This record gives sequence, structure tokens and C-alpha cells, in this order.
Amino acid sequence: MLPSGLSLNEATGVLSGTPAAVADAVRLAFTVTDSRTPVQKRTITVHFTVAASTDNVSVSPNLAAVTVRQGLAVTATTSDGAAVSWSAGGSGCGGRRCGTFSSVTSASGGSVTWTAPGRAGTYTIAATSLSDNAASGSVTVAVTDMAGVLTYHNHLSRDGANTQEYALSPSTVSVATFGKLFSCPVDGAVYAQPLWAPDLKIGSVRHNVIFVATENDSVYAFDADSSSCTLLWDANLLDPAHGGTAGETSVPSGITDYLVGNNQPDIAPEIGVTGTPVIDPVTRTLYVVSKSVVPSGPTFYQRLHALDLFTGKEKFSGPVNITATYPGTGDGGTTTTFDARSENQRAALVLFRGVVYIAWGSHEDTPPYYGWVIGYTANTLSQVSVFNDTPNAGYGGIWMSGGAPAVDAAGNLYMITGNGAFDATSASAPQNDYGDSFLKLSRGLKVAQYFTPSDQASDQANDGDFGSGGAVILANLPPNGSNPRHLVFGGGKDGALYVLDGDNLGGFGDSNAWQKIDLGLPILATGAFWNSTFYIAPRNGTLEALSLSSATARLSSVIQQTPTVFPFPGATPSVSSMPDNTNGIVWALDNSQYCTFRSPGCGPAVLHAYDAENLHRELWNSTQGTGNSAGNAVKFTVPTVANGKVYVGTRGNNTGGLDSSSSIPGELDVYGLLPH
Repeated sequence: MLPSGLSLNEATGVLSGTPAAVADAVRLAFTVTDSRTPVQKRTITVHFTVAASTDNVSVSPNLAAVTVRQGLAVTATTSDGAAVSWSAGGSGCGGRRCGTFSSVTSASGGSVTWTAPGRAGTYTIAATSLSDNAASGSVTVAVTDMAGVLTYHNHLSRDGANTQEYALSPSTVSVATFGKLFSCPVDGAVYAQPLWAPDLKIGSVRHNVIFVATENDSVYAFDADSSSCTLLWDANLLDPAHGGTAGETSVPSGITDYLVGNNQPDIAPEIGVTGTPVIDPVTRTLYVVSKSVVPSGPTFYQRLHALDLFTGKEKFSGPVNITATYPGTGDGGTTTTFDARSENQRAALVLFRGVVYIAWGSHEDTPPYYGWVIGYTANTLSQVSVFNDTPNAGYGGIWMSGGAPAVDAAGNLYMITGNGAFDATSASAPQNDYGDSFLKLSRGLKVAQYFTPSDQASDQANDGDFGSGGAVILANLPPNGSNPRHLVFGGGKDGALYVLDGDNLGGFGDSNAWQKIDLGLPILATGAFWNSTFYIAPRNGTLEALSLSSATARLSSVIQQTPTVFPFPGATPSVSSMPDNTNGIVWALDNSQYCTFRSPGCGPAVLHAYDAENLHRELWNSTQGTGNSAGNAVKFTVPTVANGKVYVGTRGNNTGGLDSSSSIPGELDVYGLLPH
């Protein structure tokens, strides 16, 4: 019988209605109703077979991430070999605003290129079989308009937040969907954070580019998305084209052949580029400081380079040899002199309104050294400002575990100094030594304000090193009575996290801090700030989250923490999310097996990913699955998160020994969405 709800129009022969579901290859009988007057019913038994379509379409890749207007090759394969038609939708788009295809159709197994639209968001690319429009497959593509990771920890505030990440989410970061994509060997250990820039036309092709600087005084530009590690250019900063002289090398720093420090090499087996470079997106220039030596002297050099992003060649008549003097009695006279040998350019570089700022600390606390800060005009490389934080007493290195000075909207620089004398409150001169202090420097590198903890003398005497941690600026809190509107966070080895009024740091004494929180464990990291939450991983502690109240302008006690403990030196976290703060993920590296002096061992860096709303939920780490292990760790390395990928610098298979003769002396490891 005809299933209920069906009738057959005799004139047209069309069967209409909604039958119950039928299985493949079944026989049906139905009744035809003759609608002519008078109405007659005739029962006709018809036997036929209904066969469901078995066609299917598979699309590769199944997940992808691109930048705005970037092309993506997609492939569709049909089970019956038919061609497909392509379409795109998503993020409220229509027509060409959903992106364009190099061809609207393709043969089975053939590829087309989809060019992303100029609007960030999540899009779906679909392939539909031309032989069966019920058969289709699709790929989800995340499109970001992020301007780049052009400076340490993402922004001048050093907040470590990428809020334009559309591909990585708690649902896509898992063992099944996320892992190590490829590794690129380089010629030395990578202590500096890799930097990422989108859509650079190098030659005739546009690339997203990842820049990697090494301790062998080299800078590499790789295609950031190429699994074959497409090298766009590399620059050896010691060759004649980059200012090098005959016999010049990176600085040996092994146990038996050290030329700096005190035979306790914390950067090994050589010292070249240590501080994270900075990129000017307007002039398309990368600024980086190299360190080198002619061993026969020995004669030491530190140079500021300005490299063309497209070629790696020097710009602005660079490089410039770094020299400086500053009034003070620390050298036994009335002037202190910058010493290229003893100064360690560990802190990341800063670029603000046409000036590059560089800071220095020590090699293994070996005197003589000072906490220097020097400013250079970006487009001429001429020196415009000099500061020495302990010109009379010495010491006071500015290193912040590789962090960078933070910068506010007015151009003031915020940084924390290391162990050294403090005499700013003395009744008589000198009164300009600022050891173990939080400094606010004007654009001209004058002390505008400072904060010095009550236990400064103890820090100095016991290697308490207030300057072991970095600074994060939080600006533009809503007005609320007498509450500060600009907060600065920072802390050091004594485990105290200070919250300071950025407009009035307070001077000497803990009572002048806006807030003090005792974390109980040393801080050798820069915190991250996202969605009113401050994240920090102190030494031998968990990664912790503290909430900032806009009503009180104060941090809560710890509200979340990971099950994972991060041994020495702790971790500098980074955060990725959508612009509306959904899909938040906290990324952190366990670098405890960093191979050099005092390391408990030598082994891979371990990348961790946690749900930013619930740190107890670990989404993934690089010890899970197969093939996800990174190269051997280096201290204080920071992951770079961009466009669905996470970039990690390592020392490859080098074990921190006397030389770089290992088969892979350095390595960039790239993690991301698995293509299949």
C-alpha cells in the first residue's frame, strides 16, 4: 500500500507526500487515487527498488588558519570521480565577501586556491559533487587580521595576549587535532622569542614570516606556514656586509673556554644574539643586537643592526658599534664607560615613536657591570639617550629574565633593576643609584619615578634580585574615586608580587605600593594579562591566575592554578583568544631541562596548553601523542602564538656543551592544527 501521506496525481504522474523513512533497496506498493469525478480509487501494486546515494566528498585540509587575503590550496576528492563545485560562507558574509576561488569547479583530486576575504572570522569552504548535489564536504578556515607578533610578549604593555586568534580553541587543541607540524634547524641556540609578521612580499610571493635569532649571531626568516622550512633569507651578523671584522666569532661560553662570566655559563655554548629583537612594521625593519669577539685580543663588539625585513640586508648605514659613557664614580673617576665584554644584552629590545631602546645586565653576576639603557634613533641609528641605574655603586643589571621594559601611552619606560646599591633617599650625594628598584624612565631616559621595596638591602645582600621578573602595564581602568587608573605589576626572587600605581610608583618602602601579594615562590618571569586576569608561574610553583577587580583596582588571591608544577625557572605564559575573549587558552613552556650550568638535566622544552577559564583543565602538552617532542630547552624562552600555530625556540640536540658541533645546534619547533 502507498504509505500514509502520499498520493499520485494521475495527470502528472507525480508522487507527493512524506513517507516514513525507507532503507536502501526495498520494494514498495502504493495505491493510486483517481481524482476525476466521480471519485474512483484503484489499487495498483508497483514493485521498485529505492537505493540511497553512496557518493561522498572529502576535503583536505579539514582545518586551516590563514591571514586576511591569504590564499589557501584546498583539494576535494569524490568517491565516484565526479568533479565538484566550490562555495564559501561564514562570518556574516555573502558572495565575494566570503572570499574568492581560482576556479569555481575542479576535477576530483584537483586543487583550487581560495583567497580569504579582508574580514577576520571563521569561514566554511564547501565542495559539492556535480553528479550528486546531496554529496558534499567542507573545511573550516580561521582568518586572522592580527598585525603581527613584532615585539616581546606581543605588546608594549607586555601582556602576552593574542586576542585575534580564530583557529585555536579548547575544542581544537587536543591530541587528535593539534600537534607538532615541523621543525626548522638553525645554527645556534634560540634564546630570543621568535617574531611573526604577516603578508610580506618577498620576491614575487607573499608569505607569513617567522624570524629567528640565534646565539651564533644569525637571523633567519622562514615561511611561517611551510612544512619544508622554506628559508626566505638568513643573515650572519658577523660577515663584512653586517659589520663583522676578520677573525670575529660569537663569544665562547663553555666551561673551559669562557671569555665572559665566572665559569658558570648560563648561556652556552656561545653568546651572540640573546635579547629578543623588535620589528618596525612601518619601515619594515628588524632591530637586533649582536655580541662577538676577536679571540686573539680579545676584542669585544656589541652592535645594533637594522635589517630589511625582505632581504636581511643592513639599513640606515648600519650597523652601529655600541659605546656609551655616563657620569658616575663607579669606574674610579667621574665617568663610567660601557664595556662590551662585561655587559649582557639579555632584556628584549623596545621600539617606541622612532627610538630603539636597549637594556643590559651582567654575565653570571661578574663585575664590573652596570644596568645600562641606551636609546637610538630608529631611522639613523644615532645615539640619543643614555642611562646608568648604578653609576657610582655598580651592579643593578636590567635583565628581567629576558623580558622587555614596558611602555605606556606617553612613552614612559617601566623596568625592574637587579641586585645593587640604593641611595636615592640618602641625605648626601650620590643619590642616583637604583639597585633592586622599579623604575619609570621618561622617553629621554631620566628617572621620573621609582619604587623600591622595604627589603632592598636584604635583596642586595642575599641575591634577592628584585629585577628577576618583568613588568606588565595595565592601562585605562575606569575612574573610581581615588583608585589608580594605570597599574603596573612586577616581582622578583623574594616571591612578592607588587601592584603599583603607574602614575605614582611611590618611592621607597612597601607601604607605598598600591598592593603587595606574597606568592611565596621566586618570580623569574613576565606575567600575562587577559580578560581582567593576571597569570604567572613562579619558580617551582603552579601556573596561577589572579583576578583584577575594576571596582577596587586590586588583584584577588589565587583563584585558579594548574595541576602542573613548573620547576626552575618557572614560566612566562602567553594567552590566545577570540576578540570577544572566548576560546581563551594559556600557553606555557616548561624549560626546566635547559642543559647549562645548574640545570637538573638536559631535555626537551615542554609546551603546555590550558583552558584560560579553568587552569585545572589541561588541554594538551607536547609529551602527549607521538612526534610532538621539542628540541632541548633554553632558559626563559617564550612561545609565540599566531595564526593557528605556536612557535618555540630551542637548542636542538645541543646539550649545552663546549661548542655547537652537535648535528642540530638550534631549532625552531612549530605546533598547530593537524591537517588531517
